[in-house]
Amino acid sequence: QVQLVESGGGLVQAGGSLRLSCAASGRTFRSYSMGWFRQAPGKEREFVAAISWTGGNTYYANSVKGRFTISRDNAKNTVSLQMNSLKPEDTAVYYCAAPWGDSPFRAESYDYWGQGTQVTVSS
Repeated sequence: QVQLVESGGGLVQAGGSLRLSCAASGRTFRSYSMGWFRQAPGKEREFVAAISWTGGNTYYANSVKGRFTISRDNAKNTVSLQMNSLKPEDTAVYYCAAPWGDSPFRAESYDYWGQGTQVTVSS
């Protein structure tokens, strides 16, 4: 069993930055691939970024590529999402998840989810 707790959300102006963190419990964290998803009101949950258990492979949605960076610290059991040049359309609840099964891009592929953290970007 893995428990995931997100933090770092908040209100920011367009063009600003936020750093989300996801703290994971469990000794097997370092062997888990991790992902970030987001869900805006009235929309389906969508893929944002993912990272392999080694950190050697990262994946990004086209909408955030070049602006967001996913990273992990296996010694601290955390995965982070650095978000720069934020846009109003980035407003959503952000969730971390672990691990992916057949695909890092599909929410259904993940077993464990955090409770989410709200990110609001004002124009």
